[in-house]
Amino acid sequence: MIKLKRTDSNNSDFIALVNYLDEDLAKRDGEDHNFYAQYNKIDSIGHVVVTYENSQPIACGAIKKYAPKIMEVKRMYTLPEQRGKGIGAKVLQELENWATELHYEKCILETGKKQPEAIKLYIKCGYQLIPNYGQYASVENSVCFEKKLIND
Repeated sequence: MIKLKRTDSNNSDFIALVNYLDEDLAKRDGEDHNFYAQYNKIDSIGHVVVTYENSQPIACGAIKKYAPKIMEVKRMYTLPEQRGKGIGAKVLQELENWATELHYEKCILETGKKQPEAIKLYIKCGYQLIPNYGQYASVENSVCFEKKLIND
């Protein structure tokens, strides 16, 4: 049974999943990894989702305030053996729901061109390509997306 849990970045299962994510990104990013790593610290992230299957952590994601009314999606990861089952989309939907509950109007995110499965997920979930923002503005291997959220 799949269960999504809202927590924060002190959650030990989130920390363990992020360690797997960082290992994967270090291989994919190569020489660029240190640049990206400096923007992916997990201390004091207050909005984290960890997904469990039969009490085992299998996926995670987080949001953090980027600007007034804008949340940035961070640290999305699904264990390799769990991919292709729609779990990443469920994590993303839960993060978007949480952002909406907190009265944010949009989510933005950055991912790497060397992560085609992530790009595919974000497009499938309704994210639109935007110009690279902030520290990613001139980074050739980055792609940035946004999704407007509906607030009631």
